[in-house]
Formats: sequence, C-alpha cells, structure tokens
Amino acid sequence: MRAPGSAWFGGRLARGVVEASDDPAVLDGGGWWAVVITFEGAVRLWRFADVVRTGLPGPPGRWQAPPPEAWSTSLDRPAYLDGVTEIRRRIREGEVYQVNLCRVMSAPVPEDADPWALAARLAAGNPAPHAAVIDVPACAGLPRTCLVSASPELFLALDGDVVHSSPIKGTATTAAGLLPKDEAENVMIVDLVRNDLQRACRPGSVEVPALLRVERHPGLVHLVSTVRGRLAPGAGWAALLAGTMPPGSVSGAPKSSALRAIADLEPVPRGPYCGAVGWVDADRRRGCLAVGIRTFWIEAGRVNFGTGAGITWDSYPQREWEETQLKAGRLVGLAGTGGPVRVPETLGGRR
Repeated sequence: MRAPGSAWFGGRLARGVVEASDDPAVLDGGGWWAVVITFEGAVRLWRFADVVRTGLPGPPGRWQAPPPEAWSTSLDRPAYLDGVTEIRRRIREGEVYQVNLCRVMSAPVPEDADPWALAARLAAGNPAPHAAVIDVPACAGLPRTCLVSASPELFLALDGDVVHSSPIKGTATTAAGLLPKDEAENVMIVDLVRNDLQRACRPGSVEVPALLRVERHPGLVHLVSTVRGRLAPGAGWAALLAGTMPPGSVSGAPKSSALRAIADLEPVPRGPYCGAVGWVDADRRRGCLAVGIRTFWIEAGRVNFGTGAGITWDSYPQREWEETQLKAGRLVGLAGTGGPVRVPETLGGRR
C-alpha cells in the first residue's frame, strides 16, 4: 500500500520521508535519498525511512487524460524554426558548436490526478530503463513534487569511486534513419562529458568504453555512448554534480555558450525536464541519476512535458521540429488517449 511521500525507481520503492534538503553535500553522508535537480540548478533531496524491492505499486488511482487539443507549447512551430535558424547563425559566427533547443508542453489536470496511474500507463506502453515516480508533499522548505519519468538516458551512475555517464545524441525511427550529423553530434557531446567528469575524477582515469552504440526504445532508436572515470580522492556527489550539471547532452557545447543561447531562446524554465532524476544510497556509496527527459511533472493544476532536439550547423529547422514531435508524440499520447498523437504546434492556452 502506498503512503504519502513515496518514490519508485525501476524496482525500488521508498516510503516515509524523514528528511529533506537542498544541499548536495548530504548525499555524501548517509541514508537513502531520492533526487530531483532542475535544469536551472534547484536541488530537491528527500531521505526515506524504508526502501523495498518491488514492482510498480498499485492499484493505480485516477488519471483523467487531457485531450490532445488541451495541450499547448511554450514554443510554437514558427518560433522553434526561428530558434534553430538563430542557433545556426551563432554557430556560423563561432559562438557555439551545438545547442539543445527545447519546448515545454502543458495541459490542465484535475486536483486528484494520480501520478502513479500515469506511471502505470507509461510502464505498459513505453517501458524505460530509468522509469521513476516521485510523489512527495511540500516539506522542509521544498515544494510539493509530483513527477513521472520514462527516461532512457543515464546521466550519472556511481558505484564506490567508479562513475559512468551514457549520453544520448541522435534519434530516428530506425537505425537507417540516423545521419552523419547524429554521429558527429554524439562525439561532440562525448567530448564535453569527458571534460565535465574530469572536474571530479582522477587525472587520466576518464575513458570512453563504448562509442556510438545504437539503442532501440519503443518507437525510436538512439545513438548512445558511455564515458567512465574514477573519482578523485575526497570527491563525492557534491563535486560530481558541481562539475556536470546541467547534463551536457541536453545543453550543448561549449556548455557556457549553449546555456546563454537557451536563456535567450526558450521562454519558460525547463524545471525538472533535462535536469537529474534518481536515487542515491549514501551508506553504500551507490546511486543512479537519469537525465530528466521523457518526463511529466504536475504543478499548479497542470501536467507538463518537455521535448527538444540538438541543433548543429547541419541542422534543417523543419527536421529538428519533427524530431521534437517524434520524441513527444508517443508519451503525450500515452498520457492521453493511449496512442501516438500529433503534439501541439501552437501556443494555445498556455499560461
């Protein structure tokens, strides 16, 4: 039976919040923690009293699906195409090499909308390696957090002093649809992730054991690489997060220039989308954080979902827009009518 204040991560159910914090240093102390860090850097951490191995708990409550026409988007199609064109201009001028341009969609939901019911829909229709649910009331200064993720992307996994990251860059409906542009983009982000990890790892320990691996997920394929390193003596989660947030695969390269472009072109904060979502067992010095993509979150009576694409000089604006549609259509459909939908192209009634 679920109790208020619980979280689930692909087979681990945590119950009973006993502490909440916004300080990453607690992850290097003790206890079992759920973690949400927004793209903008807001940290939300909850320590739980009890963790058990189990499947997704049920039975689910009520999920009243928003109809397709209820969804709106922070960037409509013309604005997104203009954003791609502007990023290509900045690339031509030498300001940046790659930028992940995103939009956030939103629809109203009733107050009793149950995130666990939404999670059951996603588990049935879009199983994911980093599936997660976090349902925690406001406490200790942290806001109410209600989040459901079907993320396919590993941001950081730590086991002792060994850390892994597996950035995704390159998306298509089939492996044959992946382009040379996707491979070049993946290699570029791998180099960025290597540089990020080196901030917290022993010199010479960062390596790339897997490059440009094709992974198949429901409805699409991704290009995935893996970067591995060993933490420097005295380094832990605080140092690791300081060196790597926000995730490189959903920001761009160089990261500082990409973040400036994102701030200029995206009209709303991303929030948990493109941040970090996962768990840390501080007692055993283990943990797994996913990139917060394919993620829904509920706040202020609305359910939100983000989608985006990586923009390089070889990007065609319409193709990048269609990639955002591809990534969102299946998940938004599962949250609604149950099948793929054409996600919103206009600003609509977004607040």
